[in-house]
Amino acid sequence: MDAPYKRILVYLDGSEGSMTAAMYAILLAASSKASLHAVYVVNTKALGDLVRSRILIDQEKSEFLSDLQKDAARHIRHTERLASSKDVAITTASIEGSPHKEIVSYIKNNDIDLLVLGSVNVIRSRRDELTSENDRMLRTSPCPVVVVRDSDDNIWQQFEEV
Repeated sequence: MDAPYKRILVYLDGSEGSMTAAMYAILLAASSKASLHAVYVVNTKALGDLVRSRILIDQEKSEFLSDLQKDAARHIRHTERLASSKDVAITTASIEGSPHKEIVSYIKNNDIDLLVLGSVNVIRSRRDELTSENDRMLRTSPCPVVVVRDSDDNIWQQFEEV
């Protein structure tokens, strides 16, 4: 029987949880022979909100955006190295915009069968629930979603053993 998914997408956000999710997605892709995609979304919507609320000025926004773009490139390179270490081909992208919108669009445009996310943040308030990007992706994804707990040391151990 073929795996129920052919194209896996892992969302990267630079957190330890997203790196654990990346390792899990690499293991899934290797075991199912699915193609693997990794996307990092630089949250320019949040940057714009910070400027509009006068927390950042335009010059700081440009510097902060540059730092975020460098972080995205670094995390993508790390994920590419992890995939390469397991002989898994990977397609990567760094996109700017609103993370949940960009990920849903990527899923639709690339016929993704499975989305892999790091842990959904602990929701402390209704506002947190409405603004959590991972939570929004979980609720709006047009394909099945696997949520990988970042506290799961078992995944790190499995990754090292394969």
